[in-house]
Amino acid sequence: MSAAHPSVVERVLQPDHPASRGHFAGNPIIPGAVLLSETITAIEPGLDAGRVPFLITSAKFLHPARPGDRVVIEFYRTHRAEVRFACTVDGRAVLTGQMSCLASPTAP
Repeated sequence: MSAAHPSVVERVLQPDHPASRGHFAGNPIIPGAVLLSETITAIEPGLDAGRVPFLITSAKFLHPARPGDRVVIEFYRTHRAEVRFACTVDGRAVLTGQMSCLASPTAP
């Protein structure tokens, strides 16, 4: 990430994640929608925005994430309402994106 001080959180995708059962027999992956949802859920507390609406403005799925993977999520605000994020597994990018957060951060 190009920000001076991105925040970092990690998530471990459940080894028996139910969404992976149909994606794909013998070679399971986590569907992109699930990975994106896990990412938003993971970074939301770090935005100090509470439960507010987010608008996904871009999302690129670069490599499959698999059940049991440890996903490292780096994120930062580019300015008041936009957040950029990047997810990696073992140093390999699996998802990058940007979203708008409709609430401004809470003052400390």
